[in-house]
Amino acid sequence: MSAEEQIETRLIELETEHRDLDDAIKRMAEGVYVDQIQLKRLKKKKLQLKDTIARLRSSLIPDVPA
Repeated sequence: MSAEEQIETRLIELETEHRDLDDAIKRMAEGVYVDQIQLKRLKKKKLQLKDTIARLRSSLIPDVPA
């Protein structure tokens, strides 16, 4: 498996985890009792995943000479 294929596979895993976190955050926010600390942790984790996904996508873009 090439490095690019490994990155693409990792991207799929991270995007799935990001969607799952988004669903968990929505369910938690809709609940009667909302644990604000846990909700904040989930949102922070989701943001970290988003940043990691953006970096990996950027690494897949070939460098273009100026």
